[in-house]
Amino acid sequence: MTQPARARVSACIITFNEADRIADCIRSVEWCDEILVVDSHSADRTRELAALLGARVIERDWLGNVAQKEFATRAAKHDWILSLDADERVSPVLRDEMLALYDAGFSGAVGWEMPRLSHYLGRWIQHGTWYPDYCLRLFDRRHGRWGGLNPHGRFALDRKPHRLRNPLLHYPYRDFADHLRRIDSYTTLMAQGLHERGRRARLSDLLFRPWVRFVRFYFLKAGFLDGWRGLLLACLAAHYVCRKYTKLMVVQRAERLAFPPPV
Repeated sequence: MTQPARARVSACIITFNEADRIADCIRSVEWCDEILVVDSHSADRTRELAALLGARVIERDWLGNVAQKEFATRAAKHDWILSLDADERVSPVLRDEMLALYDAGFSGAVGWEMPRLSHYLGRWIQHGTWYPDYCLRLFDRRHGRWGGLNPHGRFALDRKPHRLRNPLLHYPYRDFADHLRRIDSYTTLMAQGLHERGRRARLSDLLFRPWVRFVRFYFLKAGFLDGWRGLLLACLAAHYVCRKYTKLMVVQRAERLAFPPPV
C-alpha cells in the first residue's frame, strides 16, 4: 500500500535591511524543508547573508505587508507555511513542539497559533497586550489567504486554528528611537488604510480611545506588572491611537479642502 506523501514546510521570511537580524531568524528555522526570503531591495547584506545560510532569495518591490506576505506564501514550494518576520525567532521549545506536529503529519488542524513573547529595552514583556499576543504563523496555505490592514497583516483561515503552548520570540525594536519611528510610520499607514475603507475620525476618537487603550494595557491586562516598561508601553499604546486618529482627521480635512461640497 502506497504511503501518503509526507507534509513538508516552507519557512517564509520578508525582509528589508535586516543584515543584523536575518541570520538568527534563519538559524531558528533550519529544520524546515525550505527557507524562502522575500526581500524588498535591501541596501545592506540581507540577501547575501540569507543565501549563504541556505535560503532561497527572491527580490521584489515592496507593495505593503499584506501583499508581500501573500506573495511569499504563494511562492513557497510547500503548502505548509511557517511565516516569520526577520525580528522573530522560533524558540527551542517551540521548535520541538512544531517538530512533533511535523512528525505527526500536522493532523488535527490546518493552522496553529502561537504566543509571541517580545523583548523590550532589556527585558521580556510578559503582560499588557503584548503577551500572550497569539499569532497564526503555522498553516496550510490551501485554507486561507493574507488580509488585514497594513502594516498589520494576518492570515485568515477558513476554519478555527489550534494553539501551541511555547513562545515565538520577538525583538520588535532595535532601540527606543526605532520604536518612535515605527509609531510614526505605522500610524500613517493605518490612517491611510482606514480612510480608504471609508472610516471617519471623530472628536470622541481622540478624546476617549487613547485612554481606553491605556487602561486596557496597564490595568486590565496587568501591564503594571512589567514595572516602568509596562507604564511606558501603556503610554506609547495610547500615543499610537491618538496619532492614528489625528492623522485620519488630517487626511479627512485635506480631502474636504481639495474637494469642497457643491454650493
